[in-house]
Amino acid sequence: LITALEESFRRFAVHGDTRATGKEMHGKNWSKLCKDCGVIDGKNITLTDVDIVFSKVKKKSCRTITYDEFKAALGELARKKYKDKSGEEAEAEVFKLIEGKSPVISGVTRAVASPTVSRLTDTTKFTGSHKERFDETGRGKGKAGRVDIVDTSGYVSGYKHQGSYEKKVTKPTAGRPM
Repeated sequence: LITALEESFRRFAVHGDTRATGKEMHGKNWSKLCKDCGVIDGKNITLTDVDIVFSKVKKKSCRTITYDEFKAALGELARKKYKDKSGEEAEAEVFKLIEGKSPVISGVTRAVASPTVSRLTDTTKFTGSHKERFDETGRGKGKAGRVDIVDTSGYVSGYKHQGSYEKKVTKPTAGRPM
């Protein structure tokens, strides 16, 4: 049986890391968890506090914390955040902040659809050599649209009778005066 707290731990542990198993969490995601779940309030708990606690609970050579170390770290922060509550109460409060939460994907990467930007990125309005970099649908052609593909056939550019030399050489040479 997974607790709601452990569920959240796992979600944050694998956030942004394709190789993560969800068994341990690195510092970046620990900070994110504290930020997203409102453990960091900017008064009692700051990003620095969160980092210090992380360094304190993790094993010396490790760069990650396990779920147990995670709970210990939360306990540390809880006592700092809720100074007037007992240890258990404070911990319970902090656990409540985190239970069932998932990483917030910040909306920074959303493309801005301002008329200026859309005018500048509309490939149908491109002129000159830039036009050749996109096909009719507006998809980029990649390297083919940028780099002149070099003709390595050995003929001068614009030479029309490519491949005719061999024919000339192998003409029947009968009747040639000796």
